[in-house]
Amino acid sequence: MDSGYYAAMTGLVARTQALDTAAANLANAQTPGYRAEREFFRSVLLGPDALDSQLGRTVNNFGLLGGDRLSMTQGALQQTGNSLDLAIEGDGFFQVLTPNGLRYTRDGGFHRAQNGQLVTSAGEPVLSTTGQPIAVPPGEVTVGADGVVSVAGGAVATVGVFTFPSSAQLTPEGANRYLPPEGVAPALSKQATVHQGAIESANQDVIQGSLDLIAMQRQAEMMQKALTVFHTEFNKIATEDLPKV
Repeated sequence: MDSGYYAAMTGLVARTQALDTAAANLANAQTPGYRAEREFFRSVLLGPDALDSQLGRTVNNFGLLGGDRLSMTQGALQQTGNSLDLAIEGDGFFQVLTPNGLRYTRDGGFHRAQNGQLVTSAGEPVLSTTGQPIAVPPGEVTVGADGVVSVAGGAVATVGVFTFPSSAQLTPEGANRYLPPEGVAPALSKQATVHQGAIESANQDVIQGSLDLIAMQRQAEMMQKALTVFHTEFNKIATEDLPKV
């Protein structure tokens, strides 16, 4: 069978995956703290098959799409005026305690729960640098750039901002919760700045996301047309040429 058929099929699979990713990015363009996913490709020249012959499986291994990776670019900061809303500028995530365990998020839309704890919009406790829930007494709240929470002038806790090694690929869970790989421990961020009264937007632009989605749709359609051409050619061979053999 013509190898072009396999190349077109692999291209369609890759474009379909990219289409799903573009759709998810656009759907979450208004989700606070959302990290867009970007496709990446394996390198033939630098990959494990680099020493293979150009006519060997390196060239004929059409599946070069490596998958998706989270984009860690900074999202825009939007002022809210809520003293308990926090936004991170720089690397790092807030640590929250969910029913499924520890998770990490850039969504700083926090509030004070009835028990006095600082919690997310879903009621998940926000943890301090020591991994403990943060109790916020009544009073005027101020949060410093270093994450120190003060009430009526007295410091009560420090909001934890944690980072991971650049090689660690976090797994998305829901819209804006992330789980680190097993065995990878977080470290306190030394460069992040906390902004009070603000929330970080998704790092996906709506306009660019729409353009990406259109481009992926057109590329997928092109791959489908290519498959149709090969399929038609195969049918012609089967009905006209093979009976002559």
